Amino acid sequence: MNTILKERKIVSRLFAVLLSALLTVPLLSSCGGGSRNASVPPPVDDTAGRTVSDRNATNQPEAKKGLGTGQKVALLAGAAGLYYLYNQHKNASQEGAQGKYYLSKNGRVYYRDAEHRAHWVTAPSQGIRVPESEAQKYRQFQGYNGNTSGRDLTGITSESAPAL
Repeated sequence: MNTILKERKIVSRLFAVLLSALLTVPLLSSCGGGSRNASVPPPVDDTAGRTVSDRNATNQPEAKKGLGTGQKVALLAGAAGLYYLYNQHKNASQEGAQGKYYLSKNGRVYYRDAEHRAHWVTAPSQGIRVPESEAQKYRQFQGYNGNTSGRDLTGITSESAPAL
């Protein structure tokens, strides 16, 4: 009788140690593991505090005051402004805010910094002044000359845009 109790005690201790070891395996395997895709950091959503505006002299013609025969301009904001910025930067060779822009699958525009982190781009709230002849391409998008209706950038595909 005494030997049976000792055997049960040993078996139950071994069983308890085995169960404890099995329960700690998931805990230990989840700690300290690196990400699967360590070369590409997650996107940075810095749109809350800042907007990217493309304001250089070649892209921003000044509207003339009064009733002159100056060049007509259109104001692109929202989706129209984003698509304009994307088209201006999609073939750039450098990185960063003035470099190459990409179009994501969810209809947003982003660029990659020197560390290859994605940064979302937002159109300037005051809009982008573009010659009316060039702005005609963006007439169907939201934000063309203050228009709130129209399409957004979802569904526009680009082969050169890597997935986020």
